[in-house]
Amino acid sequence: MNDEQVVFNVIIYAGNARGKAFEALEAAKARDFDKATELMNEASQEILKAHDIQNGLITREANGDKTEVTLLVAHAEDHLMTAMLAKDLITEMIELYRQLDDKQDK
Repeated sequence: MNDEQVVFNVIIYAGNARGKAFEALEAAKARDFDKATELMNEASQEILKAHDIQNGLITREANGDKTEVTLLVAHAEDHLMTAMLAKDLITEMIELYRQLDDKQDK
């Protein structure tokens, strides 16, 4: 697999993660916390896949095999970082929905 294909995989996995996280938020809004948890677990798995690829690139570079930093590489990194941030923030938002739901049930 060439570097361009590797970088596109980061974009794909990060995009999948971001999408799953936002689906989880919608599930939490609908008070379907089991579905929200399932979707956030799926988002985590997608981020792990993207992060593993990123770590592979970093390891290669540390071993002297440099990856050319292109706009595509920067774009992939941007996708991964925003997906990670979205997942973290949405995790907190889901917790808030859970707390609100608990208070409404009392």
